Amino acid sequence: MPICFATHNQNKVQELRNLVGNNLEILSLNDIGVTDEIEETGTTLKENALLKAKYVYDNYTIACFADDTGLEVDALDGAPGVYSARFAGEPANNENNIEKLLELLQNKSNRQARFRTVIALVKDDKPLFFEGIAEGEIISTRRGSKGFGYDSVFLPNNLDRTFAEMDMREKNLISHRAIAVNKLTNFLKQNT
Repeated sequence: MPICFATHNQNKVQELRNLVGNNLEILSLNDIGVTDEIEETGTTLKENALLKAKYVYDNYTIACFADDTGLEVDALDGAPGVYSARFAGEPANNENNIEKLLELLQNKSNRQARFRTVIALVKDDKPLFFEGIAEGEIISTRRGSKGFGYDSVFLPNNLDRTFAEMDMREKNLISHRAIAVNKLTNFLKQNT
């Protein structure tokens, strides 16, 4: 049974296909002919993930899952959270987001943070949710050139390298997205 991943990002789709192997046929929005951008108007990661998955399920009658990810910083009361991609304003820009984050944390001693990914799966009437969390801290200077978003300033707990200093295989062993995806794929393998 094919299932749609509500994204136009082919790298994300390929990453998922590698994780599930031949057990599932994962299609992207491009594969099913969705050209429009699905607006993320929710105020939580869970709401945004559900909006995207439900949009595809309701309009294209195919089982669908979608994810949303945010960085939550304790000293900023959980910000940027659901607004992580647009933290520094429009146009959305990783460099500006990191600059704003580091500026806000400049005089803060508590730099604890976490990446949280929520995946919503809609294949019947009742949506299901899968969550992954990676705990760590925000360091004061960028390190590494791999990854994207806030990876260069996020140092996972008990490790000495940022996400941006890890290759994809290493990061996928511990990342928030990998944890959520593993929960999703285990569920799908047992229920399809």
